[in-house]
Amino acid sequence: MSVPKKLQTMIDVMAASPKDFRTAALLDYSKRLPPLPDHIDASELEQVEECQSPFFLATKLDDEGKVRMYFEAPPEAPTTRGFAAIVHDGLDGETPETILAVPDDFFYDMGLAEVISPLRLRGMSAILGRLKRQVASLLAA
Repeated sequence: MSVPKKLQTMIDVMAASPKDFRTAALLDYSKRLPPLPDHIDASELEQVEECQSPFFLATKLDDEGKVRMYFEAPPEAPTTRGFAAIVHDGLDGETPETILAVPDDFFYDMGLAEVISPLRLRGMSAILGRLKRQVASLLAA
């Protein structure tokens, strides 16, 4: 399994940072989650039921065969939004094969288990799992 360079850089920075920085960074990332573009209808989003907070996602292939990701989470869920923003920043625009090769637990390498609850970690795992299932479906189509 491998991690694209941009995501690996985020992992390395977070892992090398103090616990307080990781918490602040995750909350900062929550503010960077892009809103849904006008061409994405809410009915196209799939809910990740395993998340404690309402979380929805959709994936599409662009004209170059790169994966585009769309996430929706309420502002009241900053850790979920922060993780989604990390995934978006680190993986949006990559090939399906690259995304499918990302380790399912990469967020542990960031040291997030030290700053968020096990329940939230399970939600992160579910988000990444759902994302990969959608990407695999895109690849199979």
